[in-house]
Amino acid sequence: METELKLSLSAQDLPRLLTHPLLAGAGSAQRLLNTYFDTPDLALQQRRMAVRERLAGEQWLLTVKTAGQSQNGLSRRQEWEGPTTPGALQFDTLVGDAALAAELMALRPTLRTLFCTDFQRQRWVMVHEGAQIEVALDQGQIHVPGTPLSEPLLELELELLSGPEQALMALANVLRQTPQGPVTLTPSDASKAQRGMALWRRLG
Repeated sequence: METELKLSLSAQDLPRLLTHPLLAGAGSAQRLLNTYFDTPDLALQQRRMAVRERLAGEQWLLTVKTAGQSQNGLSRRQEWEGPTTPGALQFDTLVGDAALAAELMALRPTLRTLFCTDFQRQRWVMVHEGAQIEVALDQGQIHVPGTPLSEPLLELELELLSGPEQALMALANVLRQTPQGPVTLTPSDASKAQRGMALWRRLG
């Protein structure tokens, strides 16, 4: 189960956010290339699911995210992720729900690329109010391959690794106050997959 708080911010606020003492450490940085799939009749979209292949450094990962709840930027959903070979889409060895795995394997022959995301992720892991939290700053773009359709991507994700859920909101409030002044971090219920799908739909 993935629990995270997604926050959008402006490019103008980004330098101010990076002056925050909690983000003073180098953290880690990695480029993430992601491809999202669905069937021609959008069977996954209808189930509010996402299937993604990710290239992280030199490692390929396959991810399945199920329908979840998202309110005021805080989302909870089931997620399975594991190493893969590009294009294999081997759901039967990844997904812990046997019925869902069989359903995805049946859909596999008709899955096609819809859209991609390409971004740089800066990552910090910290303890706040008894919780271990991953802070991820993503900067890049969402695009539809083979078309001019693209839009910028800039967001901050706070993912709960352990501890009380309310610590996510508490940490967000702390990050809004920097030595250079306040930063606007707006809760967002739109996932990268939802934003990518909205962009793809503009093809008409």
